[in-house]
This record gives sequence, structure tokens and C-alpha cells, in this order.
Amino acid sequence: MAEKKQSAQAAPESAENTAAKRKPWVKKDAGESMLALIDKQEKRVAKMRQELEKETKQLEKLQRAKKVLETTT
Repeated sequence: MAEKKQSAQAAPESAENTAAKRKPWVKKDAGESMLALIDKQEKRVAKMRQELEKETKQLEKLQRAKKVLETTT
């Protein structure tokens, strides 16, 4: 029972601490939010392209190895 009281008293203190540490909320207009979404998507696509290039090179290496194996058999 005493534990419940302590946790109940600790909750408001932690809520006050997190509120003091947070940045104030700034409302973005529609244009700003769309630009942010576009920027995020461009970054994702760039990362995926890099990964695709890596995977393509790996596939080419494996295909060359397959040709070598097929010619020797």
C-alpha cells in the first residue's frame, strides 16, 4: 500500500520534469510539413539506392562465379 502512494506521488514530479525538458510545440503550416515529408522521402530513396547498388554488385559477382562453375563442369 505504501508503495502505491510513493509511485503516485512520484508521477507528478516526473511529469513536471519532462515538461520542462521538452521543446515548445511550434505549429507548421501545410507547406512546411510537405517540404519536411519530401525531404524525408528523398533521404529514404537515396539510402535505398545505395543499398540497391550494393546488392546489384553482389549479384553480379555471384553470377560471374556461377558462369565459372558452369563452364568447369
